[in-house]
Amino acid sequence: MKIKKGDTVKIISGKDNGKEGKVLQVFPKKNLVLVEGVNIAKKHQKPQGQTMQGGVIDKSMPINISNVALIVNKKSGRVNYKFDKNGNKFRVLAQTGDEV
Repeated sequence: MKIKKGDTVKIISGKDNGKEGKVLQVFPKKNLVLVEGVNIAKKHQKPQGQTMQGGVIDKSMPINISNVALIVNKKSGRVNYKFDKNGNKFRVLAQTGDEV
């Protein structure tokens, strides 16, 4: 996966199109990412014991990785890999060549 935890991404399609957020979690087997403040769903939660309060809570839901673009230096786009002279692999923005 070319998007990693902690990256800043922009949503490029769906109901949250244009929003930006930080990747909280990546699910590589399902091609999903969890982005903070994006794709919020209402969950009706029952109180569990005496400490947890019940009610309707907002919960971030994962979205498909094809619907996000990585942001580097205020520009967003696809991600490619490149190798330096020592053979180390690093990520670059495909359109500009900026290193992540």
